[in-house]
Amino acid sequence: MYAVIRTGGKQYKVEQGQILDVELLGEPGAEVELTPVLLVDGESVTAAPDQLGKAKVTATVVESVKDAKIDGFTYKNKSNQRRRWGHRQHKSRIQITAIKA
Repeated sequence: MYAVIRTGGKQYKVEQGQILDVELLGEPGAEVELTPVLLVDGESVTAAPDQLGKAKVTATVVESVKDAKIDGFTYKNKSNQRRRWGHRQHKSRIQITAIKA
């Protein structure tokens, strides 16, 4: 059984016990309920919103991590204008504990 969940404007295919990094959700140790977009259980596929109203994907926030650093540089010719910047996005590492149809 697997599900496709939506969080942080992105969609992820998840199975029970899987660990993945998503947009910041909460403090470590917190329980999070995610609503699936698609649920596949053997041969049956559930994708209708009225059927998915009862389905839940439960996850636990394992830790807070930072994503890879993004380096940026802006430059304008002949004007001695330049700027260097960097950014590291905060993420939550979650573990999928249960998928309930």
